[in-house]
Amino acid sequence: MHDIIKISIFVDENKSQTIMKKLTILFLAAISLLPVSAQTEKQQEVLNAARRANNYFMKKWPDPTKVTFVKKARPSNLWTRAVYYEGLLALYSIDKNHQYIDYTDTWANFHKWTARNGVKTNDADDQCCSQAYLERFMMTGDSTMFYPTRENLENQMKTKIGWWTWIDAIQMAMPVYAQMYKITGERKYIEHAMKMYRWSRNECGGGLWNPEDGLWWRDADYVPPYKEKDGNDCYWSRGNGWVLAAYVRVMNMLSPKDKIYKEIKKDYMAMCEALAKHQREDGFWNVSIESPVTYGGPETSGTALFLYGISWGLDKGYLKKKVYRPIADKAWDAMLKDAVHKDGFLGWMQGTGKDPSAGQPLSYDKVPDFEDYGLGCFLLGAVEYYKLIGK
Repeated sequence: MHDIIKISIFVDENKSQTIMKKLTILFLAAISLLPVSAQTEKQQEVLNAARRANNYFMKKWPDPTKVTFVKKARPSNLWTRAVYYEGLLALYSIDKNHQYIDYTDTWANFHKWTARNGVKTNDADDQCCSQAYLERFMMTGDSTMFYPTRENLENQMKTKIGWWTWIDAIQMAMPVYAQMYKITGERKYIEHAMKMYRWSRNECGGGLWNPEDGLWWRDADYVPPYKEKDGNDCYWSRGNGWVLAAYVRVMNMLSPKDKIYKEIKKDYMAMCEALAKHQREDGFWNVSIESPVTYGGPETSGTALFLYGISWGLDKGYLKKKVYRPIADKAWDAMLKDAVHKDGFLGWMQGTGKDPSAGQPLSYDKVPDFEDYGLGCFLLGAVEYYKLIGK
């Protein structure tokens, strides 16, 4: 009898231990799921905002081939629209809506997969659309999407080095050369791009890069002795954002072991360090990065590009999470709270121009002269941030 009782107690103890183990496993699983749920919720927030902003634009521009008219008619493969397609294809990478591809291909087919002003152009703004063309080629292998751009680059490589006299050009054209290198494996493309980059960095106007501050003057007109009213240098937010975006887009086409990757990464790291010092309390950056008295206030396009670059660096492990993750979080939260309207319109967006004065004054409700490039910047930032918080 005692033996039976002992066995019974032993069985009961085993059952209790098994139940406790199961409960412990379930408890630990529940705990592990908590941050994932929060993470998923945050990702959904980002994706919803990106979709909303994009839907607003596509409804407003149902025909992607239609000319833009701001003071004069311009074809839809101008740089402002090209930047939008950079963002749209980024959105497609996390949101497989084939409408995005149809919209892109309708636009690109209309322009015969050719740079604005043709294969003889040397203008980086004209060449920006080729980023979307080559990205689509890498997705499909359709040579129609490839050959006009290769012809354009081959033509330019026979001319001078000094085409990129303004820093926006680094984003507009340098990634095209990097993509061409990635596609063909021919080193001449990325080497030529680096010659043009170094010329802009070190020679144009005495050098548009200031290694002391880790930031860029927009063009030779803004190199000292030019100063803002408070005595600070004029470092235009979106202009610096273009360069940071170019770094990401070029490095994405290279091996981290590549000497050019390492050269670009060094400047990238210096820029991120500089930008970390100048983020506003509200999460935005000023249009003149170091000068809060120069049209101080929120600005979305530069902030979105900085979010893009910083999120990428965090994802790669290049930037310290403790320092830069709060910067990325603040930038996203600021744009979502203060820039994204319920219908997807983006406020606090600076219009086209070349310095902090362009399109001023800004506001939550003011419509910029072109809405496409700002959306492209926003989508790039949103998508890269989405990827970051998903890990």
